[in-house]
Amino acid sequence: WLSALRFDNLALRSLPVDASEESGPRAVPGACFCRVRPSPLQNPQLVAMSLPALALLGLEAPAGDDREAVEAEAALYFSGNRLLAGSEPAAHCYCGHQFGSFAGQLGDGAAMYLGEVLGPQGDRWEIQLKGAGLTPFSRQADGRKVLRSSIREFLCSEAMFHLGIPTTRAGTCVTSDSKVVRDIFYDGNPKSERCTVVLRIASTFIRFGSFEIFKPPDEYTGRKGPSVNRNDIRIQMLDYVISTFYPEIQEAYSDNSIQRNAAFFKEITKRTARLVAEWQCVGFCHGVLNTDNMSIVGLTIDYGPFGFMDRYDPEHICNASDNTGRYAYNKQPEICKWNLGKLAEALVPELPLEISELILEEEYDAEFEKHYLQKMRKKLGLTQLELEEDSKLVSELLETMHLTGGDFTNIFCLLSSFSVDSDSSKLEDFLEELTSQCASVEELKVAFKPQMDPRQLSMMLMLAQSNPQLFALIGTKANINKELERIDQFSKLQQLTAADLLSRNKRHWKEWLEKYRVRLKKEVERAGAADAWNADRVKVMNSNNPKYILRNYIAQNAIEAAENGDFSEVKNVLKLLENPFREAEDSREVKEDAEEEGASAAAAACAQETGNRLPYCSKPPLWASQLCVT
Repeated sequence: WLSALRFDNLALRSLPVDASEESGPRAVPGACFCRVRPSPLQNPQLVAMSLPALALLGLEAPAGDDREAVEAEAALYFSGNRLLAGSEPAAHCYCGHQFGSFAGQLGDGAAMYLGEVLGPQGDRWEIQLKGAGLTPFSRQADGRKVLRSSIREFLCSEAMFHLGIPTTRAGTCVTSDSKVVRDIFYDGNPKSERCTVVLRIASTFIRFGSFEIFKPPDEYTGRKGPSVNRNDIRIQMLDYVISTFYPEIQEAYSDNSIQRNAAFFKEITKRTARLVAEWQCVGFCHGVLNTDNMSIVGLTIDYGPFGFMDRYDPEHICNASDNTGRYAYNKQPEICKWNLGKLAEALVPELPLEISELILEEEYDAEFEKHYLQKMRKKLGLTQLELEEDSKLVSELLETMHLTGGDFTNIFCLLSSFSVDSDSSKLEDFLEELTSQCASVEELKVAFKPQMDPRQLSMMLMLAQSNPQLFALIGTKANINKELERIDQFSKLQQLTAADLLSRNKRHWKEWLEKYRVRLKKEVERAGAADAWNADRVKVMNSNNPKYILRNYIAQNAIEAAENGDFSEVKNVLKLLENPFREAEDSREVKEDAEEEGASAAAAACAQETGNRLPYCSKPPLWASQLCVT
């Protein structure tokens, strides 16, 4: 099956490869890649494969009789246990600013470039194994990934693609009987977990941090890149990236490298702005937006402690390791702009800073706001007119969601069934539906539960008054204010009844729906034929508001089943996420598809069990709020 893959490893021919074969952790100066070998795993087993992703490589879905043999072949080669003919395993060298500080050399510590496959359409696809063992960039780690993190990356890569958001892809997820020890929450409770490998697919995995290998010693951390003063390599990298991934720019400016590099920087600025606008519109939080996790071609890359927001909270933090909230949902646009500023610094002298900084200021915010508002208009079914007041309508919707603890995904889904002409009884029914997607008193109590010991808080407040310098080292004013706000909210919730909450939520939604109705009436007036306009509005909204996203609790259910040896739930969820905008009321059709494809008795049993749980489109159960991803 895999003999169909045709390799042509352009990156290794175009960029310097380290001559040393030494395998241990080390600095890699003067090179973009170094040769590596995947480390074999015990008894590799296929968890799941994404046929749409593998089709990019020219791999066709196996016929029923061949399925078992194909799955065994995929497990053997995509675990790293055997090398594909034409592949040349290598690890990529890059640096990065992590949580705002320059960290020096990072590189592919757990990922391995296998090569570039020529697809049936003439496209070129870099394929990688993530979790295939030690590389010179593994530092103190072991180069391995585990089942839970691999399932999350595998499912989310494909979920994002089917949502229409630029992303790296995932072809297979292969686990094994090999084990590593992980302290999941860094709390001194390590456990043994199964080594797992994901096949990742993208046009390239080069990132902003790839250009930071030339950075001289950082004024704050003292760290430097491994290839300081190697401007010849920076020129090579720019030539390769622009000619390969931005050929129209290379063609237009072939005789002027500064203009060419400026056009490239302008394009990646606009792509990044559009990408983060797409994230904001589906409630996606990346979690670790370091410069080494930013794609040079504008893809979502490196899925770690990501999360789709459930209850709308502009300050939502999906990564429990992000103590300061640097990468919170509402900070993503400005952080991506900051990262572009670091890329601009890394391109000097091939692109002078005065040129790139001007591009960044002129292009980024305008592109983000334009794309965000265009997408939000579609999510609200505003297809006829583009009015200045639309931005305010969106802001007021989000504020209403925040005040009522509305489920971000499900509220947008419901709005397509709002009728401009509904009478008071229909409006009341609609309000019942909307408020059913808002947080209950119990959910709010969990959300606003104070996180600090009262004695600790008291001590921090005293310290802030008596020794501000020491306080600045161990805490932030914003964190303390947030905790005080949490205590205040939690105290108020003790007196709040479910009936009071419902009444308050209905009042908030009624106010916003009146504004929405007025805006929709302007659409009807422009369209003329009300019925045709409404059908078009509903169609546009349903194709821009996903019904199914990879909520943390859905991923967790699939992970727990897989850790017990049952991979059917991973496959069910993958199938579901391939059609995120579908109209089905629950996941029954997904299970029927699985059964048609010859699912085992174990898979059918898992489908039965899953059917007893909440539908995949439900807002999360209460226990989901306790899930912690680091």
